Amino acid sequence: MTSIGDNLDRIHSRITAACTTAGRNPADVRLVAVSKVKPAELIDEAFAAGQQLFGESYVQEFRDKETAVQHPVEWHFVGALQSNKVKYLRGKVALIHSVDRLSLAKEINRQWEKIDAVAPILLQVNVGDENSKAGCAITELPTLTRKIASLPHLQICGLMCLPPYFDDPQQVRPFFRLLRELATMIEGEQIPRVSMKELSMGMSGDFEVAIAEGATLVRIGTAIFGERG
Repeated sequence: MTSIGDNLDRIHSRITAACTTAGRNPADVRLVAVSKVKPAELIDEAFAAGQQLFGESYVQEFRDKETAVQHPVEWHFVGALQSNKVKYLRGKVALIHSVDRLSLAKEINRQWEKIDAVAPILLQVNVGDENSKAGCAITELPTLTRKIASLPHLQICGLMCLPPYFDDPQQVRPFFRLLRELATMIEGEQIPRVSMKELSMGMSGDFEVAIAEGATLVRIGTAIFGERG
């Protein structure tokens, strides 16, 4: 049975190889270990193996683990987020990947205002126009970006997507490329207090293709922690 440390070593080797092939610096791609439904002990094990960045998808699970994990990990929230649960993340997560509507952004702004801080966020885009997926519509992205950028306790740092699933990672490539093109378009708008430095895209089955298309954050769970029960 392979250890989490071994799995992390393999993934970092693959990230480095994908960056080399794409002519990118491996330091520009960060690994988010998606630890949803995995116990705190495995997060501590991964931290001991050198992993510092962890992504959670469920607020209640995050609340339980945030106190149970022994090490000073950096938490990212990567799942669908309800406005009434934002308060439980306040000041505890370094980045929220999944902001897809103005009402949610306003609540994040309200909660971070209470601690006189700025919440770094990514805007989630529904690149495949799938009814089953969260994310703002492509056509709404410029307007949503401008509206959210006006909120003083938020900092837009880039975009995130959950593309349609395909067995062949190459079939996902156009959706990753689309997200990169959308980021370039938003960057060109030169909206005050908006950066497009982060592209959160790519998971266990397709992260190498995502890196080739410009991912700066890859969200990997199964390849680190094994299948979810």
